[in-house]
Amino acid sequence: MYWLFYNVVFVVGFMLVLPRYLWRMCRRGGYARGFTQRFGCYDEALLTTLKARKRIWVHAVSVGEVFVALRFIETYRGAHPDMAFVLTTNTSTGHRIAEARLHADDVLLYFPVDLPLFIKRVLDRIQPAALVLTECELWPNLIHLADERGIPIALLNGRVSDSSYRGYSLCRPLFRNLLQRFSVVLVQGKQDTARVTELGARPERMHELGTAKYDVATTDTSKVELIRGVLASAGFPGDAPIIVGGSTWPGEERVLLDVFQRLRRSIEGLKLVLVPRHFERAADVERELKTEGVSYVKRSALEPGTSAGEPADVLLVDSTGELMGVYAHASVIFVGKSLTNHGGQNIMEPALLGKPVLFGPNMENFPVVSEDFLAADAAVQVANESELESRLGKLLTDAEDAATLGARAAELVRSKRGCLKRSVALIHAMQ
Repeated sequence: MYWLFYNVVFVVGFMLVLPRYLWRMCRRGGYARGFTQRFGCYDEALLTTLKARKRIWVHAVSVGEVFVALRFIETYRGAHPDMAFVLTTNTSTGHRIAEARLHADDVLLYFPVDLPLFIKRVLDRIQPAALVLTECELWPNLIHLADERGIPIALLNGRVSDSSYRGYSLCRPLFRNLLQRFSVVLVQGKQDTARVTELGARPERMHELGTAKYDVATTDTSKVELIRGVLASAGFPGDAPIIVGGSTWPGEERVLLDVFQRLRRSIEGLKLVLVPRHFERAADVERELKTEGVSYVKRSALEPGTSAGEPADVLLVDSTGELMGVYAHASVIFVGKSLTNHGGQNIMEPALLGKPVLFGPNMENFPVVSEDFLAADAAVQVANESELESRLGKLLTDAEDAATLGARAAELVRSKRGCLKRSVALIHAMQ
């Protein structure tokens, strides 16, 4: 009954979204590449490679999950060098990231459409030693058919967001059936443990390990010197106090600008750097800057060794791949999508630089991480613009407090690593 209901609903939904998918595939050529893999169709060379050795099948969807999956594979191979892997992704972006980083012994594929015909075909061709699903990717036909073949199934770095929990609760009998098929369920935090257990997972197979994102967090310092030159070109003195708003979303730039305008009255030489989460929004942010009447310069107009003319008060970073370089020069950092938007962004990477970090009340994408930071007094959470101004002002005028906060943050990230090593041991033991 479960499978009939799911497959009917899935087919109807798939047919409804297919025209849009095909349109995007025609419009953006990246979607066409590997299209037939979504139906379990592989060329002869790929089939030969898949047959050559036993592999663990790891599936990841989002970019963040792909990084976790890649680090899991690397950690597993370190402990068990003879194992090889198949990594599947849903998106072309995740596929590109994995393609650039995957080990030569492993195989990268697009995830198949979750219908029995295609899932059976892919299972026949991969014949995985185990199936590892990241975060909470519960694909009913894949889980059902893998379990029927006696393939051990693991949930890695499991997290149940508010929206996922609501969705799974609507089909509780189906997801109870699925979760009971897992050999091991590795979750991030207490809330995830409670939710997954309540949805039907077997308590004796549950393990609360913290989040694997600590293992993935790194400090890319390749752009530090480049950004040093960019800041100099913008007229930022080397000793200037700098607020960085990183990965900001609509509404947050205006808040930061207003706070900056007030704080600079009492903090001499204060500067602001804005790095929108999506650089395509630079034009919208620029309109905010003009409305505020502050002097600013865009990153795209600067190169090290050049001059923007009059020194600017604000640098608008309308480029990609330079956020960590910007963070390295910050006096204090606000991490966006947390004040006026929901979800939150990565606070671990700026923390690893030993910088004092602030974020807003909405950290739904990083619940365990934000709780860890707050419990260790390693970051500052603000509820609104007024609190943001107050806490920024204190950190900018109390160098000792800022340094202590940053040091605690860096130490926390280092101390929390090890989730993937423990995950490898538990997943290896289930086979």
